[in-house]
Amino acid sequence: MGEQFPEFRVHGPRANWKGFLRLSLVTCPVALYPATSESEKISFDQLNRQTGHRIKYLKVDADTGDEVQNEDIVKGYQLEKDQFIEVTKEELEEIALESTRTIEIDEFVDRTDIDPRYLIRPYYLRPDGKVGHDAFAVIRETIREMDKIAIGRVVLTNREHIIALEPMDKGLVGTLLRYPYEVRSEAEYFDEIQDVKVTKDMLELAKHIVNQKAGRFDPEKFEDHYEAALVELINQKRAGKVIHPKERPKGENVVDLLEALRQSVGREAAPAKAAKPAKKPRKPAAGQKEMLMPIAGKKPVKEAAAKKPAAGARRKSA
Repeated sequence: MGEQFPEFRVHGPRANWKGFLRLSLVTCPVALYPATSESEKISFDQLNRQTGHRIKYLKVDADTGDEVQNEDIVKGYQLEKDQFIEVTKEELEEIALESTRTIEIDEFVDRTDIDPRYLIRPYYLRPDGKVGHDAFAVIRETIREMDKIAIGRVVLTNREHIIALEPMDKGLVGTLLRYPYEVRSEAEYFDEIQDVKVTKDMLELAKHIVNQKAGRFDPEKFEDHYEAALVELINQKRAGKVIHPKERPKGENVVDLLEALRQSVGREAAPAKAAKPAKKPRKPAAGQKEMLMPIAGKKPVKEAAAKKPAAGARRKSA
């Protein structure tokens, strides 16, 4: 304890939040970073079909139609039609919640206690700066040793969130949770589902199919087929090719469910006999931009993945 630690240098997104993590009287400075990103997905600008220019959005007064500058825009809560309560940025900042600067661990729960409908998004939590690594380690290892999830509160984007903390390697993963009023009741969706008696034969056949498809979850095995199709579409258009619409798959109504299950068992068993050694999953490219081929190129998308994007190739959000 008390050992000097080198200062962290995080290369990546800036911290979404900085403050303190506290377990009773044990406190340490921490920083919260987003654990996921969708910035590498292909996105589109909106263009004027007539000119090819990008569309620009303006903030205008709903009644006069005049453009309003950012410094003149304030928040307002609507009481009734055309009647608002104005709330300033300063007034919002004066709501002094302890969770604005401190994640206070309130309780510890089992993983199975957390309904997956309450999960929002994950963040990485780590010590902020040179001090507090020993206190952070105590909190992290206590959670790990007890095999529990720590529940606290944190303010992000002017809203207080519940956050569930669990150890990952040398740090913590914090997952934001929804409040009960944000989760819809399943009753309004499930009440009209018919009560169907599933026969033993059907269940046994279905279980057999499940066993044939049994595996271990590995995210590296999965590819974003829609993203790959977008890349292919863009490359074809850049190469001047004519785009032909593909035939959409048609769903068929199952008349004999038991026979369909029997045929499914046979179909799943056939590839298993002739199965070739599994290929090593392809590592995702550093960015989807690298999958875009030069305009003159005619190589398949997968070959183009190793290429750098052509000069001038760009992608922006709408």
